[in-house]
Amino acid sequence: MPGDHADAQDTSSTVEARLPAHVHEAPTIQAELPAGGREASALEARRTDGAPEAAVVQVRFPAWGTMPVERVLGELGSALPGGLQVGDERVRDFLAAFGRRLLRPVLARRHPELGSLGFFLRPSELARTVEALDGEHVRVPRGLIFHVPPANVDTVFVYSWALSALMGNRNVVRLSQRSGPVAETILETLHEALADADPAIAATQRIVTYGRSDAVTAALSAACDLRVVWGGDDTVRGIRRHPLAPHARDLTFPDRSSFAVIRAAAWLCAPRAARVTVAEGFVNDTYWFDQAACSSPRTVFWVGAEGDCEAARADFTGHVSRVVTVRGWGVDTAMAVEKRVSTYGLAADGLAESVEFHGNALACVRLSAAAAPRRWLGAGTFAHARLGALGELVPLVERRDQTMTHFGFGQAELEELARGLAGRGVDRMVPVGSALSFHRVWDGVDLPAEFTRLVTVIR
Repeated sequence: MPGDHADAQDTSSTVEARLPAHVHEAPTIQAELPAGGREASALEARRTDGAPEAAVVQVRFPAWGTMPVERVLGELGSALPGGLQVGDERVRDFLAAFGRRLLRPVLARRHPELGSLGFFLRPSELARTVEALDGEHVRVPRGLIFHVPPANVDTVFVYSWALSALMGNRNVVRLSQRSGPVAETILETLHEALADADPAIAATQRIVTYGRSDAVTAALSAACDLRVVWGGDDTVRGIRRHPLAPHARDLTFPDRSSFAVIRAAAWLCAPRAARVTVAEGFVNDTYWFDQAACSSPRTVFWVGAEGDCEAARADFTGHVSRVVTVRGWGVDTAMAVEKRVSTYGLAADGLAESVEFHGNALACVRLSAAAAPRRWLGAGTFAHARLGALGELVPLVERRDQTMTHFGFGQAELEELARGLAGRGVDRMVPVGSALSFHRVWDGVDLPAEFTRLVTVIR
């Protein structure tokens, strides 16, 4: 689900976090800040004498206002009677109430991804997340967590923050100035849920916005026990310029790429209804967020005999094209030009045998070899390659490969492939249509476990 870029730039049930295809400047949430909170008038104020920027942030939750980052940290660092614990009932109640509000039909119809998020926050799922941590050690919160979510995926910050809060942590989430309308709806709903929440929620959780301020990022980085960075490689490198405390560490989710694998014979033998369903799932995986999400496939590998693969690819493309047309997905002129430049560039480099355009919304490139291009080629652009057997993927996979969506393969085959890859790459193998599903284990990382520390107790 997460996107590839932040500012610079999924056993439990899974949910599909639908990603917006664009972002806008967000309006301001109006809520009262405690007395004395309006201490600065700009997010990145500069003195007239050329002195460095003021380290101030705009607090978006649990109140509205601009204040020095030192005050934010001071409030979070204050001793709290009955501090939060792992699986704290007060946090569970708040997250469940928040989730119920997201499931309201009026919101779910307008923003389907919020319905998925609400489903993720239902009480039974929260309970499963906590119960999965049972073991011989005592788990305690890690401390203060600083989250830097991607700018182009409005729901990622909630998954990251909610799991951390459920583990009893104090949190500061940097919400991008480029966040879109879905993020604004989330903030409004959080404020609604806060009205009936235990005061410990407002005391321990902060969502803030600020521009590209080294002073703020440095202060938050120095104070945190864990820094969680979702974004591209450049974002990770940029954030890492700011040192952490000696005991603290980073949890990063950098640039990733993904692909789909389909057994040709299984596709050709599938009933038409099944093929339509898979095509719809593939479109969901790719066209949400203009195919730029890290888990959206960019290459489709067809496994089987050459004739079967060619026939299956053609039929699959036809189904995808019809789904795109029915849903009204299209691209603007600039994107159409970008796709042609990218695809013809592959041909000029000798990497493509042919290029097919189905209107502006769908482009298919037949690769001359099974080497998948990792770079984004434009929304709705897919490279196709043939493999004789599933195992031929092993030498082609790279560490940055994240999600493999699949159709036509059994559990044993997929597990054999995972063992054969042996950490070379691919952290998720999910059915076509589930690429954007978020799970508490993401990129091979057990997030709730990362958000806690283990205490050994021996009597």
